[in-house]
Amino acid sequence: MSSDTDELDITREVGFKRVKEWSYGGFFAVCALVTVLTTIAIFGTLLSDSISFFSEVAVLEFLTGLEWSPNPRGAGFSWGVVPLVYGTLVVTVTSAFVAIPIGTLTAIYLSEYASSRVRSILKPLLEVLAGIPTVVYGYFALVYVTPLLQATLFPEMNIFNLLSASLMVGIMIIPMVSSISEDAMSAVPDDLRNAGYGLGATKFEVSTGIVVPASISGIASSYILAISRAVGETMIVVIAAGSQPRLPEVREAAFGIPFVHPADVLLDSGATMTVAMVNIAGGDLVGGTISYDAMFAIGLTLFFITLVMNVVSDLIAERYREAY
Repeated sequence: MSSDTDELDITREVGFKRVKEWSYGGFFAVCALVTVLTTIAIFGTLLSDSISFFSEVAVLEFLTGLEWSPNPRGAGFSWGVVPLVYGTLVVTVTSAFVAIPIGTLTAIYLSEYASSRVRSILKPLLEVLAGIPTVVYGYFALVYVTPLLQATLFPEMNIFNLLSASLMVGIMIIPMVSSISEDAMSAVPDDLRNAGYGLGATKFEVSTGIVVPASISGIASSYILAISRAVGETMIVVIAAGSQPRLPEVREAAFGIPFVHPADVLLDSGATMTVAMVNIAGGDLVGGTISYDAMFAIGLTLFFITLVMNVVSDLIAERYREAY
């Protein structure tokens, strides 16, 4: 019997496997780099042409101006982005009032109340909404939603209005809220639910008092991402909301207190930042003109708005994330 014992070499390196692992890591790194470089390229393109625009138009005039007219007929140019931001905010806030409650309640139902069979049917059907082309939503709002509202609730509603566009944007982003929120709720351990039931809580109390607070980081992130999607929506508002930038009339109530009537906000036409960009890109303007460069200034403004919202989403998710 030999005195030398054969020991299993568990540290030896297999060259082929290591090369394969390195290739996987390199491929994933390249994919990540492509996304970063794409973002940098978009930002660089927007910034370069925006610099040309801001060399002729003051930044303060752009950010505080109350009129937008990049291709006037008989009048001077106006470069105030406030009417475009106003239209964007109206559509975003109104659509959030539609999507957030419906999406959250749908997520609670799918996570806590629906059976596995019902969930396997309803969740794919909901996600189909996210795959419908937005131009279909826009024409649906123009052809069906607006005439229905005119015939029932708002006879004075304009054909092109922000309310119909906002409703359809809200319906479009419901799947984003419900799907991400439901995933966050489903990730909550059953031990927390069972602890609630053991203390005598009902299913509703467990759902609203335990599951929702425990998954608040994912739910809040879904809200921010859905709102960011609404901010950048184009075709629905192009078709249903019109293309005329405007600000609502400021009225005076008793004692001279100014106010804005909701009908002036929602029942009339308006334009968002994306609509203004589409109008410029689809017009007769040529590259190198100030009106053409204005499109990139709007795009840069929209880029920063969505960037801030996504950063806020990450901060909220990091602040309230629960580790199980």
